[in-house]
Amino acid sequence: MIDSSIFRRLISWVAIAFIVIFSTNSSAIAANLPTATVYRDPACTCCGGWMKHLQAQGFSVKNVPTTDMIAFKQQHGVTDDLASCHTAIIDGYIVEGHIPGDDIKRLLAQKPDITGVAVPGMPVGTPGMESGNVRDSYAVVSFDKLGQTKVFKQYSF
Repeated sequence: MIDSSIFRRLISWVAIAFIVIFSTNSSAIAANLPTATVYRDPACTCCGGWMKHLQAQGFSVKNVPTTDMIAFKQQHGVTDDLASCHTAIIDGYIVEGHIPGDDIKRLLAQKPDITGVAVPGMPVGTPGMESGNVRDSYAVVSFDKLGQTKVFKQYSF
């Protein structure tokens, strides 16, 4: 039978090892995230909140103010029904609108054969569009070169 003080020390060592391993892996994952190049209208203010959200999620962000966002979106396959206020390019994917960082990380981990993901419009409560406890339900949708869309993640409140 194991002495209770030895058992407590063993549990403490296992817990410390778990914390060290977990924090090391989290840092390594964050360090390996690609840069998010964010194209936005210079007059838009909510884009800054979304870029701060990405940075808090471990992404580096390159801010590119762009005066002709409509042409930029069309050039990258973002149709009017998918459009939001800003468009990012992350590891070759188009990331349109106020998409949560965890969904972008999932996209990068799964690497589906799509053009990108979008949160159409500007739903209240999405990253960068916070307003207290008010939250709209919304969907993150994936889209391909043919314009086909599928729900990537549904948020219901």
